[in-house]
Amino acid sequence: MAVARSVGMEAEVAALRGRFAAGRTRSAEWRAAQLRGILRMAAEAEAEVCRALHADLAKPYTESYIALVKSSCKFALKNLKKWMKPQKVTAPLMTFPSTARVAAEPLGVVLVISAWNYPFLLSIDPIIGAIAAGNAVVLKPSEVAPATSSLLAELLPRYVDGSCIKVVEGGVAETTALLEQKWDKIFYTGNGKVGRIVMASAAKHLTPVVLELGGKCPVVVDSNVNLHVTAKRIAAGKWGCNNGQACISPDFIITTKSLAPKLLEALEKVLEKFYGRDPLRSSDLSRIVNSNHFNRLKKLMDDENVSNKIVFGGQRDEHQLKIAPTIFMDVPLDSGIMKEEIFGPLLPIITVDKIHESFALINSMTKPLAAYIFTKDSNLQEQYEAAISAGGMLVNDTAVHLTNQYLPFGGVGESGIGAYHGRFSFEAFSHKKAVLVRRFAGEAAARYPPYSPAKLKILRGVLKGNLGAMIQAILGFPRGK
Repeated sequence: MAVARSVGMEAEVAALRGRFAAGRTRSAEWRAAQLRGILRMAAEAEAEVCRALHADLAKPYTESYIALVKSSCKFALKNLKKWMKPQKVTAPLMTFPSTARVAAEPLGVVLVISAWNYPFLLSIDPIIGAIAAGNAVVLKPSEVAPATSSLLAELLPRYVDGSCIKVVEGGVAETTALLEQKWDKIFYTGNGKVGRIVMASAAKHLTPVVLELGGKCPVVVDSNVNLHVTAKRIAAGKWGCNNGQACISPDFIITTKSLAPKLLEALEKVLEKFYGRDPLRSSDLSRIVNSNHFNRLKKLMDDENVSNKIVFGGQRDEHQLKIAPTIFMDVPLDSGIMKEEIFGPLLPIITVDKIHESFALINSMTKPLAAYIFTKDSNLQEQYEAAISAGGMLVNDTAVHLTNQYLPFGGVGESGIGAYHGRFSFEAFSHKKAVLVRRFAGEAAARYPPYSPAKLKILRGVLKGNLGAMIQAILGFPRGK
């Protein structure tokens, strides 16, 4: 069965490679037509998408983020011809007369493996970049979000060129069969464990990858901030992003011992206003995706070194797969909740004597996908920016940096490889080809054998940028040698 599945995948990829080789995906017209199709799909099927997201995650309509897909499509359509146009660069005097440019060419046939937490956005957004760059694409949606996966398999062929853009549904077996094929790029969104499997499979074919992973995203809160606004923005980035099931959700807070009680009070007030006194009944709070993840989070909460540190929330309903926003105070740094990415509605607050102590704590961990700081102190902000390595950084807010099409979105170290969004998506699926065009005039005799001390002197001068040596080379000196 596995062999048959692999052979079937191989035939499908070969067919896509043939269509790419025939040039079907390369024209600006084809690319624009596909992007317009996705834009129509996002508009016409919005209600269907929202229903699928609710079925998979009880996701509120506001958190469907279909508007981000529309925005990405419009941005790509607006800039497509500019991105495709070769960029002229300086041609050095030593190659005179010549012109030079950098041409963006499509990589070929690419694989996009998307995640379950934002199963529509994280499927379509990378595809927009792959299409804009002129590639043939295979999308593997996450089987953990089955309603959205099924809908994508149904919808995409109705709006785009199904001969060059395919959807493959399935679980581990299908993903394994896909990873056995040779691709020109693999774009994976998910966790580091699977990311390593993807990278190992890609290495067999020397296939480049983009890995959008995650990590423990820290939030540093200084004592001089507007606590109410800070609490709202932390809550929106944590529980307003799929109930914490997002790679950029705040994973833990670091603040001073003196500010912590005030920050906790501000968070309590905000959370009650957002989700009511019984958050498990709130329709604005997503559920945990499945029982496996529910039990994983329950285990973190029930750790004997952590359970007595809960200072707010803690309610849970296994039947509904819902866990209320839960805040902990000063959990042990060696506990499970501080050792792994939480990816759920649990938020520890760690206290320090001085806010600068947060730097060492953050740097003792793996590099996060995002790092946040709330402060009015410009010096502290600059120090944080210089000291903390992260995929992205946001000052006085959380999560919203990903909406800026002019900023790259991606990780560093264990939080990911590569970046996308806007032009960065186009470049992620393109090869920058160097092109130098020379004329037949301007022969430099010094470059050709037989070599001589006089020729070597001219060549050394050219490489050093010596104007006299360059003029001599262009004029053909040393002559007759």
